[in-house]
Amino acid sequence: MDTYIPHVVIVGGGFGGLHAAKALSKSKVRVTLIDRTNHHLFQPLLYQVAMAGLSPAEIAAPIRSILAQQKNTCVWMSEVKNIDLKQRHITLSQGNNIAYDYLVLATGAKTNYFAHPEWETHALGLKNIQDAIRVRERVLYALECAEKEENPKNKKSMLTFIVIGGGPTGVELAGALYELSRFIMARDFKRLKNESAKVILIEGGPRVLSSFPEHLSEKALKSLHTHTQVIDVTAQGIKIRHANSAINNSSEEAFLDSQTVLFGAGVCATSLTQTLGVELDKLKRVIVSEDLSIPGYPEAFAIGDCAAFTDVQKKVLPGIAPVAIQQGKAVARIIIQTMQGKKRESFTYANKGSLATIGRSRAIADFGKLQLSGFLAWLMWLAVHIFMLIGFRNRLIVMIQWMWLYFTYQRGARLITHEASSLYNKPKAFL
Repeated sequence: MDTYIPHVVIVGGGFGGLHAAKALSKSKVRVTLIDRTNHHLFQPLLYQVAMAGLSPAEIAAPIRSILAQQKNTCVWMSEVKNIDLKQRHITLSQGNNIAYDYLVLATGAKTNYFAHPEWETHALGLKNIQDAIRVRERVLYALECAEKEENPKNKKSMLTFIVIGGGPTGVELAGALYELSRFIMARDFKRLKNESAKVILIEGGPRVLSSFPEHLSEKALKSLHTHTQVIDVTAQGIKIRHANSAINNSSEEAFLDSQTVLFGAGVCATSLTQTLGVELDKLKRVIVSEDLSIPGYPEAFAIGDCAAFTDVQKKVLPGIAPVAIQQGKAVARIIIQTMQGKKRESFTYANKGSLATIGRSRAIADFGKLQLSGFLAWLMWLAVHIFMLIGFRNRLIVMIQWMWLYFTYQRGARLITHEASSLYNKPKAFL
């Protein structure tokens, strides 16, 4: 008589889901990994695609290729529409139902527009390859339009780029955007040689990179502008409210003209978590137990950006790759422990440090007692990100590309493939 083999379904092929699958490769389980795309995306370098530094294929790899050697694993490209935790089955967009013994929910996150979904039309987020290509084309098209624009006011608006959000994504995006506009304009756009592009970084809090020590985040402030709260986003720019004084709580409003607004202010869990019927936090993340399981359902787990896990310091872990990777590996161990009748371990995050780049050859690094900034921190950031890329081929290509960019200031992926009319919704000055 055949021995029953438990079925583990993993929803999401990001860092958490992929590492959970790989950690189960030698276990006596059947693994089905489901993702609505066919590739694993290295999101920390997504802004490099958006800024024409890298091509999409250099930061993505087919999930099937990554897991091709795992005999106990199959990959489905599909979208999960609903999850029934009580009946232990999921429903796909095609109508298929898949039963599971263990579920690992690793669906990631989407851009959070903070109760202003209408802003999405004019402020582009950056969560996937399609977003990165849209951002790249909008930025490049702004330069193309400015090259032939005669009206000084319109030209200034076209050469003003606004990034909303002072976290690592916003700061890295703003730094790369400044480099792209500065060096490309000077060399390739003959009529813009004497013009200067302006990059404005807007952060609602008191400082950028608030997750880093204050003296490190101040390093970023030296090369980036900050403002305060965004009130509205339109096709012509954004309206902000800027605090004048912390003493009298006075403020003033202003409108910043710009036809290129990028949004990196925050994320929230994908809508799939709202189908579970369990407790969520304000960002729609599943509030999980100490072992990363969904309360009341010990066979179901949530990890990565879609999970709200509180550590021993009573802080919810951030949605970063190291957290998702460690949680994916931990869930695999917990599933094995459960199958063997052993006591489940509690998840403990080992914080190995944080890195953020703030421009060409400049970064900040926080490793606890060791805190660095400048070129040395940038080299460390470079090494860590290349090491984390999936596959030797990707690592080699990215290393060569970055060396080329560093010494030549050139951007190799500066393509606009969509028609001009599809890049903007309203700004007639562009069209």
